[in-house]
Parts: sequence; structure tokens; C-alpha cells
Amino acid sequence: MALTDADVQKQIKHMMAFIEQEANEKVEEIDAKAEEEFNIEKGRLVQTQRVKIMDYFEKKEKQIEQHKKIQMSNLKNQGRLKVLKARDDMVTDLLNEARQRLSEISKDPDRYSKLLEGLVLQGFYQLLEPKVTVRCRQQDVEMVQAAVNKNIPIYQEAVKMKITVKLDQDRFLPSEISGGIEMYNDNGKIKVSNTLESRLELMAQQMMPEIRVTLFGANPNRKFLD
Repeated sequence: MALTDADVQKQIKHMMAFIEQEANEKVEEIDAKAEEEFNIEKGRLVQTQRVKIMDYFEKKEKQIEQHKKIQMSNLKNQGRLKVLKARDDMVTDLLNEARQRLSEISKDPDRYSKLLEGLVLQGFYQLLEPKVTVRCRQQDVEMVQAAVNKNIPIYQEAVKMKITVKLDQDRFLPSEISGGIEMYNDNGKIKVSNTLESRLELMAQQMMPEIRVTLFGANPNRKFLD
């Protein structure tokens, strides 16, 4: 049985509808797959950028924290230096006050003469020389001569050795110092400085740890004393 034109047209339309439906389904499938791949790629890119951003801010945070630590360390060091300077200034002021008070000693004849006796005898023992020259302030000549005369027999008895002592009348110690003596061996190459200022300096060096403990308290981190 032959197909009529109407039947042919109908079959053609049916086939076209079928092809169009398959094409639409294919397009939808491609669109869905493309959307899925897009979402996957978008998620990957977002995650990658998120990781980069997190790494960036983590590095920045570490840099800020490190900078903060450095600043805190610098501030602490500056604070320590200020404290140390303030303490050194206080010790310096204390020693300056002590130096000013030295001049008061020589104004008390009894006290000063006994001090000179001790300084002279100590000088003898430090030098242990048979011939000694003593130098002092011009205003102290009589007191120093008396101290020398008193201590010669004491020294000779102690060391079983004679000593000749000359008081230098040509060169005196500066009148600006607070007092005391200087002592030399025969050729002048060995010197013992027993001025009040030199004795104060020596005492300050020896007692500096005790002075600091008295003024500022014991340092818990310090294991040894000078």
C-alpha cells in the first residue's frame, strides 16, 4: 500500500519532532554538565584563592606578631637602660656627696690626725722599702710629720727593718684635695696613694656590690658578686 503525501509529511514531522526532542535533551545534558563543571571549577578557584588569602593574612599576622615582639623587646631594653642609668646616677650622686663630706674630716684635728697615722703606717707596710718619701698638703705638714714620727718605731718593731722617711717640702699635694698622703720609694718609681679621695675610690670599688644591694635590693638573677 503506497503512502500518501499526507502520510509522508506526517512521518517527516514525527521524525523531526523526535530529532528536536533528542537535540533538546542533549542540549539540556550539555548545559547541566557545563553547569556542573563550572561549579566545580568555580569551587576550585574559590578554594584556591581562599587558601591564598588565608596564607597571606597568616603571614601578615605572623609579621605583625614578630614586629610586636621586637617592639616590646626594644621597649623593655630601653626601660632597663633607663633604670640602669638612673641607678648609676644615684650611685654617682652618692659618691659625689661622700667626696664633698671628705673635706669635713680634715677640719677636725683629733679625727684627722688619727686618720693620718693610719694612712702613714699602711703606706709603710704597702711599700716595705728602707727609704720612703712622703708627700702631703702644705697645711698638713706638722700633722703628717707627727704621724711619721709615731709610726716609724711601730713599723720597725713589726718588720724588724729600719726605715728612713723624708717629708717632701718641695712638692706638696694640691690644697684642693681633702687630705691624706702619697708615699714613694727611694727612686720614686713605686707610689702608694693614700689620699682621702683615692681611699674613697678604692672603698667604693670594693663595696660597690654591697652599695647596690643596700640601695636597690638583691638582684635575683645575679649568681656572683664582684
